[in-house]
Amino acid sequence: MPAAVLELADVSVRRGSATLLDRVTWVVREGERWVLLGPNGAGKTTLLQIASAQMFPSSGVVGLLGELMGTVDVFELRPRIGLTSAAQAEKLPRSEVVRDVVLSAAHGVLGRWREQYDDLDHARADALLREVGVRHLADRTFGTLSEGERKRVQVARALMTDPELLLLDEPAAGLDLGGREDLVSTLSTLAYDPDAPATVLVSHHVEEIPPGFTHALLLRQGAVVAQGPVDDVLTERALSATFGMPLVLTRADGRWAARRDVRHR
Repeated sequence: MPAAVLELADVSVRRGSATLLDRVTWVVREGERWVLLGPNGAGKTTLLQIASAQMFPSSGVVGLLGELMGTVDVFELRPRIGLTSAAQAEKLPRSEVVRDVVLSAAHGVLGRWREQYDDLDHARADALLREVGVRHLADRTFGTLSEGERKRVQVARALMTDPELLLLDEPAAGLDLGGREDLVSTLSTLAYDPDAPATVLVSHHVEEIPPGFTHALLLRQGAVVAQGPVDDVLTERALSATFGMPLVLTRADGRWAARRDVRHR
């Protein structure tokens, strides 16, 4: 069995009287590509903050990259994790050249300053930009890109350190149809790459699940509704329970779609 890169055992997160995560148990293994689905306020981003060593749980045990959270310096773990999020994107300098946005991840900084990068660093940044389909934009400034192009540059940046775990927090948020489809295609290519790291994608929409993703975890009000292989978990019953309404679920050419079941009001 592949090694676990992330293990949560009975993990809860509480803030005052609010429970953000409620006794979540979850394992992500090497080679797996997970989609984490749920409505607003389900606890998805909180779960990703735990997985990225940005937050400690109120109770429970977290194993991350072979280490036990709470017994290891999180600053040693974080460079081994690739992360894209809206909060991180806001910190990226809009005046930075795209190649440098990716390069600077090698030193864990936002914006180049006086760091030194060798030829291998430059070659890797260019290769990653090519892999996500934006190599032709390498000399443009980040702020001149479309939202979809920025999202793909952020994926390249997240991969720069050759992470063991890749976490994508709602990467398709704010994209138009074309931008979403370009991003889904990019993430599908990564999903099928056997050398790509274990991946967790957070989304509200089944339409954003790229072909090649292997597992799904459904969250509602901080608790797990269902988890496991994507074909077993993504059912009308489980999805309806997750979003609190009757849904019709369809699948064609490896892509999912959901809509309200108008027969039930």
